[in-house]
Amino acid sequence: MKLPVTSYGESGSPVVVMHGLFGSGRNWMTAARRLASAHRVYAFDLRNHGSSPHTDTMSYPEMAQDVVETISDLGVGPVGLVGHSMGGKTAMLTALRHPEVVDRLVVVDAAPVSYPPAFVAYAQAMRTADLSNIQRRAEVDAQLAGAVESPGTRAFLLQNLILDDQGARWRPNLPVIEAALPAISGWPADENGSYAGPTLFVFGGKSDYVRLEHRDAISRYFPQVQYAEIPEAGHWVHAERLDDFLAAVTPFLA
Repeated sequence: MKLPVTSYGESGSPVVVMHGLFGSGRNWMTAARRLASAHRVYAFDLRNHGSSPHTDTMSYPEMAQDVVETISDLGVGPVGLVGHSMGGKTAMLTALRHPEVVDRLVVVDAAPVSYPPAFVAYAQAMRTADLSNIQRRAEVDAQLAGAVESPGTRAFLLQNLILDDQGARWRPNLPVIEAALPAISGWPADENGSYAGPTLFVFGGKSDYVRLEHRDAISRYFPQVQYAEIPEAGHWVHAERLDDFLAAVTPFLA
């Protein structure tokens, strides 16, 4: 599947950026514009997210293949491949299975491991929200509050709400995403490849997605790995501490 792409910048080496669960390429807008001073940056909407087509299945091998097809269609590879969370796992598998399209890899707050299933309550709250007769986003925000305690997280999820003359509706394919959450939280058990290119894992000091016990698995897959901790960031590293994130990533991508 060829994914929707938003591009930034006019010249420089190509960089592809990919969002996490319930996100879209728009989440990378500010960072992409900054990176575009030295790169041609392409923000992808992964399948069932943003303006991408809705599909019945959603696995990391499928998403990695989508990325390869889209890069090939753009005619810009190999690229610097940057992915956050779910996008980070997609980026990792793309590099492992299709190293010819990846010049260098940046993984943002994710590791090649299985995590306990998360965000199920978020998906269910969004899917079961009553969107009939909705006039304002605040009405949906109130419905999500029971399952999503953080106002900031609710604001992030509400970026997926379309509210126009046709009424209110969600942009992502919530039923398929909810069904795929075990696979999205996991990692392909049969993956035994390695990627020999330059690799940077950027992680938040206040996040537990990249732990010391994950480093053996990381170095097994990515022997040229480097690490950059952003001490004051949580899971959404590039959104919470953009300047620190760019200070780590910009010289690596150069």
